[in-house]
Amino acid sequence: MNAKIETRETALVLVVEDDDLMRSSTRRLLRSAGFRVEAFASAEEFLKSGRAAETACLILDLRMPGMNGLELQRHLAAEGCHIPIIFITAHDNQELRMQALREGAVDFLLKPFSEEALLQAIRKALKTPHSDERRIT
Repeated sequence: MNAKIETRETALVLVVEDDDLMRSSTRRLLRSAGFRVEAFASAEEFLKSGRAAETACLILDLRMPGMNGLELQRHLAAEGCHIPIIFITAHDNQELRMQALREGAVDFLLKPFSEEALLQAIRKALKTPHSDERRIT
């Protein structure tokens, strides 16, 4: 059997962000860059969607009402779901940054971030060993 790594056109990138404007602008950017993308307003909404297993990369806000980004990261890891995560936040906190990265985040971007910084982080995430587990046979 031949294995095929997901490409930009096949990779599903999910955005979990409680700010409507940031969520919609990030979704638009990723679609214009050729990614399949879906967006959710909360961690709980994302979990209820059942899309975790097919997610190639997760763009995740750090601070949200209800379950925050770090809690979602831990929840996914506890479930054995190792999705490459890129955290985005307006709150520059070195301790939280280090915690997220220690627990497996691919990147940690401060808002406002450049479009290229986000796209570069996604390219990096799609090349991580976690995304290799998502090979299609």
